[in-house]
Amino acid sequence: MARISYVSLGCPKALVDSERILTRLRAEGYELSREHAGADLVIVNTCGFLDSAQAESLDAIGAALGENGKVVVTGCMGAEPEKITERFPHVFAVTGPQQYESVVEAVHRAAPRPHDPFVDLVPPEGIKLTPRHYAYLKISEGCNNRCSFCIIPKLRGDLVSRPAADVLREAEQLVKAGVKELLVISQDTSAYGVDVKYAESRWKGRAVRAKFIDLARELGELGVWVRLHYVYPYPHVDEVIPLMADGKVLPYLDIPFQHAAPDVLKRMKRPAAQEKTLERIRRWRGICPSLTIRSTFIVGFPGETDADFAMLLDWLDEAQLDREGCFKYEPVAGAVANDLAAPVPDAVKEQRWHRFMQRQQAISAKRLKAKVGTRQQVIVDEVGPTVAKGRSKGDAPDIDGAVHVASRRPLRLGEIATVKIERADDYDLYGMAVGF
Repeated sequence: MARISYVSLGCPKALVDSERILTRLRAEGYELSREHAGADLVIVNTCGFLDSAQAESLDAIGAALGENGKVVVTGCMGAEPEKITERFPHVFAVTGPQQYESVVEAVHRAAPRPHDPFVDLVPPEGIKLTPRHYAYLKISEGCNNRCSFCIIPKLRGDLVSRPAADVLREAEQLVKAGVKELLVISQDTSAYGVDVKYAESRWKGRAVRAKFIDLARELGELGVWVRLHYVYPYPHVDEVIPLMADGKVLPYLDIPFQHAAPDVLKRMKRPAAQEKTLERIRRWRGICPSLTIRSTFIVGFPGETDADFAMLLDWLDEAQLDREGCFKYEPVAGAVANDLAAPVPDAVKEQRWHRFMQRQQAISAKRLKAKVGTRQQVIVDEVGPTVAKGRSKGDAPDIDGAVHVASRRPLRLGEIATVKIERADDYDLYGMAVGF
């Protein structure tokens, strides 16, 4: 049995954290040791409230390194890891307060847990409901935005970001299990890390910030497709476009613009400067010509006029987005938007929805037709005797179109093939596999 020695410093809240960590480790079969010497690992739960408490914590870390050599540091001082690593660069891992999963993950790496014939029926990546070759990677919970039509913050609370190291460890486990495409999701992906002031965590011996661009860059080093969903168009989103141009992450952005008319956007509490958004889209495509942009929109929002809707259609013609979903506004109980203006009649919503979809269908058909004659990498989602069905880098599962692939040999599920596109319709592409 692997043996763990533990030091818990600081207040009762820290003591409870220690209890939770030890309870989890004991349940997994780890033995607890009263001595550092002879243990497989030492965990030091630090206090950082006062200078004297920090000094005590650093002394405890030094003693553990001296007696054992393999030390995981957690607790309040872990929120400022440089104070620890500057003095003790050889600590095994540093995590912040209340980061139980990070501590347990570090223990698993430093001293692999004993085999359990019951628990070990679960694979390291957990149970997944997606096909083996792609998986969703959630990087945060909740949302700090207060869009007037949305009650997600009431249901899930404010933004809570996962430590970058936790996200990257999960991503690495998924890749080792055979996942070839990571779909990064959250309620507001580009706000990742704002709540923790972009705190650093240790990943493969270096500090990684909990920040949108940093996480995208690190995920891009795993050698698989990385697709970014639910990206709110903050200015710093511009920084990820060069990564797409360099092939580090997929040239794909899922941005819920929701509307284009300034008055509607103000009532929605969304960014209202859509003319600047058009400039940014042009700039993004200048940097990464292969960029696919998908979005969602709402028609029939309370107070939406004929002029507002006409402005939305004109904006669509100008933006030429690749993929668009459209929803008719529904008065969700508890949403502020319900009382902002007069409701749009259902018949008008229906008529506007059809006009929107007709306009988008024409745009989609035009953009797909431009891909005829090109070669696209396609990941195979369904196999058949003569034709397989997959997705290009511009297609997310379930919400976008598909690529229908004929092949001289049967394609395998999850295989990535090079496909020459021979024709297109309004939403799908058709072609022949020419490389594997």
